[in-house]
Amino acid sequence: MVGGGLAGVRAAESLRKHGYGGALVVVGAERHLPYDRPPLTKAVLKGETDFPALDADLPALDVEVRAGERATGLRLDAGRGGTLATTAGDLAFDGLVIATGATPIRLPGEGPQHVIRTLDDSLDVRSRLVPGARVVIIGAGWIGAEVATTAAKKGCAVTVVEAAATPLANALGPELGALTAPWYAEAGVELRTGVKVASVDHGGLALADGGRIPADLVVTGVGVRPEVAWLDGSGLDVERGVLADASLRASAGGVVRNDVVAVGDCAAWWSNRYGRRLLVEHWDTALNAPETAARTLLGEEAAYDVAPYFWSEQFDRFVQYAGHHSAAERMIYRGAPEDGAWAVAWLTGDRLDAILTVDRPRDLVQAKRVIAAGTPVDPALLADPAVPVRASVKS
Repeated sequence: MVGGGLAGVRAAESLRKHGYGGALVVVGAERHLPYDRPPLTKAVLKGETDFPALDADLPALDVEVRAGERATGLRLDAGRGGTLATTAGDLAFDGLVIATGATPIRLPGEGPQHVIRTLDDSLDVRSRLVPGARVVIIGAGWIGAEVATTAAKKGCAVTVVEAAATPLANALGPELGALTAPWYAEAGVELRTGVKVASVDHGGLALADGGRIPADLVVTGVGVRPEVAWLDGSGLDVERGVLADASLRASAGGVVRNDVVAVGDCAAWWSNRYGRRLLVEHWDTALNAPETAARTLLGEEAAYDVAPYFWSEQFDRFVQYAGHHSAAERMIYRGAPEDGAWAVAWLTGDRLDAILTVDRPRDLVQAKRVIAAGTPVDPALLADPAVPVRASVKS
């Protein structure tokens, strides 16, 4: 398992569960033992924990964890297996799980620029969130909103700058993104949209229009890129992420490898459900995809075809999303945003493609089941917030 995060650990668990009794090695670039990442912008940043441990018993699994070793290259044998090159030497393998995650995008500039991707990142930013500190966050996405929430509650003067016209414009579209903009003001956070950053300099930001924003702390949250540069020259097919089929098998020169699988943020896997390749950078995929990857490595027939799911805790709201709405035909509201708790559903015909919920977790749970089953729904009933989502399914 190349990658010491959730996906790598879950792959090890699944291999043991399905009867694999051989040696298992997890190679992780960080010096820490594997931990959970969602709390980095939540519980860790708030100071509620210093180490969000995974619910996994690695000694009982007989897994060797090589923390602080980074993968640097890969050599594939002609048949099965190969050699993983690391900063601590070479490791021969018969089966390989690529779970190296993603790396945050950084902006130009010589000033200090912080990201939150690792435990050390989160602890460093947390130490700087002191009352009165001028905190500037670049990007009004999921990460930016969560960091802004905590920074404001710690008494910092927080400004969020976003290049798009609204928060979450790329993820949800401008109409829904605009509905989240008032949340910033309610929390005492200044939101500046339509602002492009030229560079991060010492003392703040230089803007594309010539302006400046002073800052004691700059946190960049403008997205990530799959961590796949170490695969250059390996022969594996990589395009943004590691190209994988529905069984999560990687390929080399278009030829599928039964001994190499990819999971998590670095995997661009084929979805039979959506008829396209997906690159899903969320915890739920890292949690569930390794089950398929492990079965595939052990020669079983398996396919990963779960509807994507993620959540965010921001500005005292619980926001959840399930499905994939890029090809949906229409969007309907379920409740009024001004009432506080609301949801939006995307449909194609009478099929539920995706749902976004704000403080309506029961809607999300029921909608996930409907999306997974693909059963048709009555749009009029689905639009009524007083009707349970499951009751909108056509009989």
